[in-house]
Amino acid sequence: MGISSVWREEVMYRAQQNPAIRAHYRKMRSNQTVDYVTRMKKKYLTFSRPMTIREALESLHTLVDATDPELQLTNLQHMLQSAEGARLSGQPDWMQVVALIHDLGKVMYLWGCDEDGTSVNAQWGIVGEVFVVGCRLPDTCIFPEFNVLNPDMQDPRYNTETGMYEPQCGLENLQLTWGHDEYLYQVLKNHPGNRLPEIAMVSIRYHSFYPWHSGGAYGHLENMKDKIYKQWVRYFNQFDLYTPPHRPLNLSELYDYYHPLIERYLGSEPIYW
Repeated sequence: MGISSVWREEVMYRAQQNPAIRAHYRKMRSNQTVDYVTRMKKKYLTFSRPMTIREALESLHTLVDATDPELQLTNLQHMLQSAEGARLSGQPDWMQVVALIHDLGKVMYLWGCDEDGTSVNAQWGIVGEVFVVGCRLPDTCIFPEFNVLNPDMQDPRYNTETGMYEPQCGLENLQLTWGHDEYLYQVLKNHPGNRLPEIAMVSIRYHSFYPWHSGGAYGHLENMKDKIYKQWVRYFNQFDLYTPPHRPLNLSELYDYYHPLIERYLGSEPIYW
C-alpha cells in the first residue's frame, strides 16, 4: 500500500471522530454539482487580480485547512514543509516549486464568500477530496454515505457510471469539483510566464483527487496518458503528506533559495488570479 493510501486511511479514521470534518464533507457532497462548478468557474476565473507568488504565500500564513484532521498547521507552514521535503530529498527544482505552491489556490478565500463555500468559515468550495461531477459518485469517496445527498445523483444525465462523459475520454475532459486545485491549475494555465512542465501542472490539478489516484475509481474514464500521470501524482503526494518539523519554518529565511526557482518557472511578473 502506498503512502497516499496509508495517509488517507488515517485521515478517514480521524475524520470519523471529528464532527466538523464530517459536516464539511456533507456540505461538499451536497453542493458540488455540475451547475455549481460551472457557476464557480465563471465567477472566479476572471484573471483580474494581480498578486505575486510571495504575496499569495503570505496571505496563507493564518489559514488552516478545514479538512486537516490535526488542525495544527497553517497552509503556509504546510507548503514550506512540502517544499523543504522535496528539496532535502534531492527532487528536481520544478518539483520543489510545485511542492511550494501546490495549495496556493486557497487564496480564493480572500475574495470568497460563505454562500459559495469559499470563505474561511465555509471552505467546502476550497478544500477537500476532489471527485468528478457529472457521473456517478464512487464508493471510494471519503464518507460515501453522503453521495446520495448530491442532487446530480437524482438526474439521469449524471447518475450513471459514465454520466455526461465518454469512456476513456481522459481526465482532461472531466469536470472536477471546484476547489483550490482546479483554481490554481486554471490560473497558471492562463499565466503567460508559466514554464512548468506538464507533469507539474498535472500534480497541481490532481493532488487532492484521492478517489482516482489512491482509491482506484474512474479507471473507465482514464486514457493511457492518465495512467502515467497517476504514478507521478502518487509520487508527488509523498511531499504533500508531510511530517511536521521540530520548529516552524520561516518564509523570509527560505525565500532567497526559492525565489530564483519561482522566476525560472513562473517568471517575475505578477500572476493574475
